[in-house]
Amino acid sequence: MATETHEGAGAPGHEGGSGGLPQFDPTWWPGQIVWLLIIFLVVLAFMRLFAVPRLGGTIAQREDRISGDVAEARRLKSEAETQAQEAATQRAQGRAQAQKVAQEARAQAQAEVAAVLAAEEAKLAETTGSAEAGIALAREQAMVNVRGIATETAEAIIEKLTGRAATSAEMAAADAARG
Repeated sequence: MATETHEGAGAPGHEGGSGGLPQFDPTWWPGQIVWLLIIFLVVLAFMRLFAVPRLGGTIAQREDRISGDVAEARRLKSEAETQAQEAATQRAQGRAQAQKVAQEARAQAQAEVAAVLAAEEAKLAETTGSAEAGIALAREQAMVNVRGIATETAEAIIEKLTGRAATSAEMAAADAARG
């Protein structure tokens, strides 16, 4: 078997042919350093002229937006607090007004109850007065009847005890002596 060696086939411009990577060959370093500096300067110029200003602008724009949003949030919070205070004031006024209306309604209801009570008391007094008058009349009538019944009873007792009927003069004398 034949083995090929790469020793004879060196890189162009190399007589010895080290067979290693050209990046590690010191003879190539000056050209690599020049290209490294050119690429570095191009990338640096690109970053300085285009990328960094865009990023800076984006960052500044974002900061402006955030500060604007924070300012808007503070303004809205202030408005919300103001509205909350107004709502609390309105709620307190509404509560006071409701209490006033309730007191007025209570006073009106009490006045109506007092008026109805006074009317019912007047009717009751009238009814009581007429009932007392009726009772007094009935008592007088009863007393008249009692007197007649007492007279009849006394006449019947006298007749039973004495065997004779009492005269009206005797009855008048007994009535005059009793009362």
